[in-house]
Amino acid sequence: MSQTNFKLKQSTRQLEQSNAHLKAANIRLAQAQSQLLQAERLASIGLLSAGVAHEINNPIGFVNANLGTLKTYVGHFLELIAAYEAAEHFVGNTPIKWNSITVLKNRMDWPYMKDDVLPLLDESQEGLDRVKRIVRALNDFARTDAADVWQPEDIHQGIESTLSVFWSQIKHRCELRKEYGELPAVTCVLSKLNQVFLNLLQNAAQSIEGQGVITIRTGCQSDEVWVEVADNGQGIVPTDLPHIFDPFFTTKPVGKGAGLGLAVSYGIVQQHHGRIEVKSEPGRGATFRVWLPVSPPTARS
Repeated sequence: MSQTNFKLKQSTRQLEQSNAHLKAANIRLAQAQSQLLQAERLASIGLLSAGVAHEINNPIGFVNANLGTLKTYVGHFLELIAAYEAAEHFVGNTPIKWNSITVLKNRMDWPYMKDDVLPLLDESQEGLDRVKRIVRALNDFARTDAADVWQPEDIHQGIESTLSVFWSQIKHRCELRKEYGELPAVTCVLSKLNQVFLNLLQNAAQSIEGQGVITIRTGCQSDEVWVEVADNGQGIVPTDLPHIFDPFFTTKPVGKGAGLGLAVSYGIVQQHHGRIEVKSEPGRGATFRVWLPVSPPTARS
């Protein structure tokens, strides 16, 4: 009996040790997955930086030009005000001061300047608003300052934020079509889903040679919503389809991708208790559809 108890205690101790090792391995795996996701997100932000800089530089350029013109206008306005102030002392006595004001107004093209000043201010304000929207979209896309908080989110807002920071890079060679349905708020970590949307859009753009079309569709079915990204690019050969979500699998040339985008996207969608469906034929493009539960179990718990 004592021998049996000893063996039982020994087996229990070994089981506890194995369980401890397994927990430690799971923690290391979770940390590795988190680091992989962060690395992919930072790589995406780095890829987007050139396009975002271009989008910000455009409005800043014309705001800067407008401010230069406005500075000249303000100088003329102050000059004209000074002339009027000087003429006030001679009202009714000498017309020569009024003549000098007329000459001054003609020299500075007063009617044009008067009509142009408010549109310049409006255009400058519009440019600054555009910069603010781009910065807000980049912040909404990345949300690097926020923890992974599960909360009801507008999926369309996530898509639009992603488009705001990405589309400028390919808008000259790709036409964008949107076919949005009505979606309920989805409980999710939107910054992670934005990463999925970005990866799918990047893949679609990279599969298109020359000019092409990318279509984004959304819809709702039962207690799930779906987001679809379709392109009319090269498509995926049947032998590659089973491997496209494997880490480091890529058909791109060396230096064009590490093969992590779709693998990371697959992991994010799984975290949301969703799934990704793929349809593709060589030469006829590809369609990726992401299904997401409106209220995933992780969020409910």
